[in-house]
Amino acid sequence: MLSTARLADAWVVTFVVNFGTSFRPAGGDLTQHRVLALTYTTASQRRDPRRNATHFLDGSTTATTSDSNLDTEVAVETRMIGTTNLVAGRKQEREWRLRIRYGRVPVDPIMDVIASPKAGGAAIRLSRADRVLFLPTTTSRITRIVSHMMISTSLLSLAVLASTALAQSNSADALPAAAQTSTPTVISALILNAAIFGIEIGVFFLLRARFRVIYEPKSYLGPPDEQCEPQKKTLFGWIMPFLKTPSLSILEKNGLDAYMYITFLWMMIEMFVPIWFFSWSVLMPVYGANSGGINTGFNQFSMANVGKLAQQQKRLAAPFLIQVFATVWILYCIRKTTQEFVLRRQQFLTSHKTQASPQSRTILVTGIPNEMLSERKIAQLYSHLPGGVVKVWLHRDVKDLPDLVEERSKWCNKLEAAETSVIKMAYKKVNKKKVPEEGKADVEHSEDPIDKYLTTKERPSHKLGKVPCMGEKVDTIQWCREEIGRLNKLIGEKRAAVSTDYKEYPPRNAAFILFKTQVAAHLAVNAQAHHQPYRMNDRYMGAHPNDIVWENLTMNPYEKKIRSAIGWAITLAMVLFWIIPIGLVGVFSNIGGLAEKVPFLSFLNSDALKVPIGIFQGLLPTILLAVLNILLPIILRMLARLSGIPTKTGIELSLMTRFFLFQIIQNFLFLTIVSGSASNITGFVQSLAENPTAFPGMIADAIPKAATFFLSFIALQGLTGAASGFVRIVPLVIYYVKLVLLGSTPRKVWHINHDMGAVAWGTLFPTTTLITVIALGYMVIAPIVVGFAVTTFVLYWLLYKYQFIYVIDQRPETETAGLFFPKAVNQVFAGLYLEQVMLCALFFVSQSNGNGSTDPATATEPVKQSAIPQGALMVVLIVATAAFHYFLLDSFGSLNHSLPLTLVNDGDGFAPEITGQQASANGQQISEKEKSVKGDSSPSTAGGQDTYAQDPEKLGHSQSGGPSTGAVSGTTGVGSGAHGTGVSASSSVDEETFQHPSMLDEQKPIWIPDDKFGIGRAGVAAARRQGVEATSENTAVNEKGSVTTDAHVPPGEILD
Repeated sequence: MLSTARLADAWVVTFVVNFGTSFRPAGGDLTQHRVLALTYTTASQRRDPRRNATHFLDGSTTATTSDSNLDTEVAVETRMIGTTNLVAGRKQEREWRLRIRYGRVPVDPIMDVIASPKAGGAAIRLSRADRVLFLPTTTSRITRIVSHMMISTSLLSLAVLASTALAQSNSADALPAAAQTSTPTVISALILNAAIFGIEIGVFFLLRARFRVIYEPKSYLGPPDEQCEPQKKTLFGWIMPFLKTPSLSILEKNGLDAYMYITFLWMMIEMFVPIWFFSWSVLMPVYGANSGGINTGFNQFSMANVGKLAQQQKRLAAPFLIQVFATVWILYCIRKTTQEFVLRRQQFLTSHKTQASPQSRTILVTGIPNEMLSERKIAQLYSHLPGGVVKVWLHRDVKDLPDLVEERSKWCNKLEAAETSVIKMAYKKVNKKKVPEEGKADVEHSEDPIDKYLTTKERPSHKLGKVPCMGEKVDTIQWCREEIGRLNKLIGEKRAAVSTDYKEYPPRNAAFILFKTQVAAHLAVNAQAHHQPYRMNDRYMGAHPNDIVWENLTMNPYEKKIRSAIGWAITLAMVLFWIIPIGLVGVFSNIGGLAEKVPFLSFLNSDALKVPIGIFQGLLPTILLAVLNILLPIILRMLARLSGIPTKTGIELSLMTRFFLFQIIQNFLFLTIVSGSASNITGFVQSLAENPTAFPGMIADAIPKAATFFLSFIALQGLTGAASGFVRIVPLVIYYVKLVLLGSTPRKVWHINHDMGAVAWGTLFPTTTLITVIALGYMVIAPIVVGFAVTTFVLYWLLYKYQFIYVIDQRPETETAGLFFPKAVNQVFAGLYLEQVMLCALFFVSQSNGNGSTDPATATEPVKQSAIPQGALMVVLIVATAAFHYFLLDSFGSLNHSLPLTLVNDGDGFAPEITGQQASANGQQISEKEKSVKGDSSPSTAGGQDTYAQDPEKLGHSQSGGPSTGAVSGTTGVGSGAHGTGVSASSSVDEETFQHPSMLDEQKPIWIPDDKFGIGRAGVAAARRQGVEATSENTAVNEKGSVTTDAHVPPGEILD
């Protein structure tokens, strides 16, 4: 679309169609370049048409001009909206349309729009020269033009879509039509999202008290000391108790990671509320009130709306002053919250609950050379640290033992499902009266009660082939019992061999080291252990056995470095080129339009294919886009895992960085370009292809125009996203679907009813910091965005405070003591740098002139840069921000990871619990549990005596004289629900171990429900006869044939 400027009561538009490969501005000697010029002058209806002008009222005017050299037919079309003067000072809005049609000349037509004055004088430039590519009529021309437009692979799909715009492009500097169409769209989106928000919150209020398992499971599930107070059953009675609940309760119930996420959201609210107030009260009047801009709607409150007159350009001092205030305030908030984080982390690490856990004194060391793979040598190496070493666990190469344990677990689950299915089938047949309740009378010799109710064909069976539906068919129950019994014996033999045969199962690359004191562990993790490069270089504090990626422990340092480099290379490639599959989805969504322009696809628009193509366009792109959005974090997490990171929390920390790169490049920078230049994407692509050095200026020009898009995005995230988090419709539906479809065994029923959800920090934080980056990017350029961002952060704060108190249960092994927060702060700095660079670019490209034009050909005064001082001062501000960032990292960086010696008690090597005015509430909460925690402490730590610490020579040898493997059995349950055997976070030293899980995991008893037919009890007895542990305690099948259980914890698992 094209727009014009009003000159008195007449509108004058000149279309210059250039059929040459070169281009010169209007006003040059165009006849030398074989130019065909069509001039139209439109006047008010109350005036006569002027000489050499065409007056049109109701549609289009087409002009045909022939030239002996060109033999060309051209038609021009555009839509113009303006106001003309009428009598008595009244004005009337008018609309005109013109059309341009491509002729027979095999060259690229280029269109430029200028305006001429009413009478004489120099021409007034309405916009900068804007080249428009028209889709030609031959396939070869398509190939040539697309290749000309394709400046990079990431913009390929944009170029294809842009070429179909034809004559709908308008100038990049005048977008009233775009503003008028985008603002109603944003308002419509706000209304729709507000309506959805109201409906979902209403549904949440109605359902909350009826479905405790969905909306407040922590009020009755999990360890008693981590449960919350039950909510009131009334519709609104729960609100005030929830709001009055201190956020510090999250620290006790869900750990420091959850608490610091809530603190991060609160920091965002503290940051942006003052900026919201000053930007709206100062910048919005500066941008919108008599600023000389031509934008309407929300765009009139952006920096792009400041006019080009020299006097108007003086207003650019206001955004600079607000930027200085905002930067200083943001840096203050970051430092204040970082200081609080360091205090909270130190409180967390020195709390009695944390210190009682062996994990607080255990480190993981990888890259150990072969000559150091001895428990005695490692203990001697660290013996000089306070208290010395309690125990060392060398990581062993256990060969195929993990596969055997995993296979046994698979057959145990299959046996439980088969045993339960025959019981439910018996109830079904009895209830339908297909067999009597006492079974078949003709079954005399069978010892298995199943045979009384099921025929041989009805018994569960499966095939043994690796390919589904292939191989020998066997009875599932009988075969699983035999196979589990066989695997139990084989696993026992393998474990015995691992414990004694160091040649066949040698130590590999890594070791877990338990120290007697907490400070010794922190000193060890910060000390350089080996004199050779990369040897014993990677050390991890607070190792938890359930957090370990065991297959990565065998990776040597050089292999890890290579894998890491490859993983990051693939990550960066995905981040940069993810637009390709997204672009293909966009093409699929408009396959009909593409078929109109590409001849060999024209058959897709046939009448016979209209319905299939309609379904294809409407359904497939949505599904593909959803799949792509789901796959990306999975792929990035897989790349982090393949890079050799030995802990799951380390993988999440790496994912947080990788996913943020994607968010800031694709979902901010790329969408800014697309949204800001959508009205003239063809000109944007071609200009960038011809002059790549103009990219910063083009980005700066596109930034303000993308504000309305991000308004809709933040409204969607804040209103609909937060409300969806409260109402939890998807978890509610999935819960009942699981009960019906997946509740096939007592163990599955128990976990469906008792497991609570957890958050994935690696994706949650980047999603949140993306909103932060958007708010920072537009807090000065388009301040209206800040108000929406504040609303989003407030809703997020309420949502996640509710979820961390009542719904979510973070497992102990996922705890990093808040290490995600420093990464989030660095991502805030990245957003701040980006915003400062964008604003600096806007200042440097700002131009002014006496009559408002920035075109030298039409300007009445010389065009000059109007905001050079502001741009130069922005450079100084960027340097000052970087300096502050450096000193922040320098002063707090080490405190984010280490425990200072000043916090260590000289008597026992443990840090005393921090107390004080700021920590009194938290300290009081934790102190209530000190007695119980201390009661679980091991003799070696409480009494101050340990055999290995006193005599390192004994380390590595068991009392029988053989090498010790640390194979001390223990159990743990972590997080929500119950979990398999492992290590208890609060167990004593003798109970915890860091051996490979395959050395510890015992066979979970086959849990078969009891029934009135005796099938379950018979199954338990038969399994035990074949060496398989089984039980039917605390579970039964009711009269309807449904599995029920009242067990506190499933057999073979413990609740933690």
